[in-house]
Amino acid sequence: MGHDHDHGAASGGDQRRQLAVAFGITSTILIAEVVGAIWTGSLALLADAAHMLTDVAGLALALFAATLTLRPPSPSRTWGYRRAEVLAALAQSALLLAVGVYVLVEAVRRFFEPPQIASGALLVFGIIGLAGNLASLFVLARHRTASFNLRAAFLEVLNDALGSVAVIVAAIVIATTGWYQADAVAGVLIGVMILPRAGRLLRETTAVLLESTPPGLDLEAVRTHLLGVAHVREVHDLHASLIATGLPVVSAHVVVDDACFSDGHAHDLLDQLQQCVAEHFDVSVEHSTFQIEPASHQSHEHHTHA
Repeated sequence: MGHDHDHGAASGGDQRRQLAVAFGITSTILIAEVVGAIWTGSLALLADAAHMLTDVAGLALALFAATLTLRPPSPSRTWGYRRAEVLAALAQSALLLAVGVYVLVEAVRRFFEPPQIASGALLVFGIIGLAGNLASLFVLARHRTASFNLRAAFLEVLNDALGSVAVIVAAIVIATTGWYQADAVAGVLIGVMILPRAGRLLRETTAVLLESTPPGLDLEAVRTHLLGVAHVREVHDLHASLIATGLPVVSAHVVVDDACFSDGHAHDLLDQLQQCVAEHFDVSVEHSTFQIEPASHQSHEHHTHA
């Protein structure tokens, strides 16, 4: 038993515009940094360009996923393509992890074999990269928590901005001291910045795909509140998962007094149950499904879960 809701993604159009602008800016920076890495021979700039390449691919995936989420639900896909954003964010996090490991390995190798770096050109390309990243951050910052895609894109561009700062600092150190290992140190810092955020995003998106309980939602607290509703005797087969950003769902079998089905109270009881999960918790659950069962039906339940 449950209520019908519209599962469409109303903000998908805004997300596409923001992602498209960020994609254009990031692609331009990528081209500039590739040219700069070849020109200067800088590991830090090469690492930042490699990270930028991942960002371009990730933003392209995110843009594609945001487009898919606009497609309406169908009988074969009842939630539409809302999960596309989770898959795209998962792919982005995996790519980020791979780039982070590569950067660390290459940085350690070059620390012992530092090449000659054109510090002046390195500084120029670092500034160009930082300016472009700041522009992308400005575009994405306002709605960065609206979806996994925007969050992943924002984190990647933020990492790029920090990477550009590292490139600028390395260029200044090389120009003033002649210590070329500063370039390798900057590469290590970029790799260290990439890995933790990528790992966290990977864990979160994997948890969604495994249909883990949404963060911030305590199922035992949910059970306690449901049992507190008048006429409710037992709650079993209680499950909660996250379809996509901002779309938690809860389902449960609720055992109630037999009289609720004869005095017409079952409909009011359903409203109370759905209001309970929608209003009493930090995570508002607007999409809930409750199977209301009379106490006498328990003998027919073969396999129940927590």
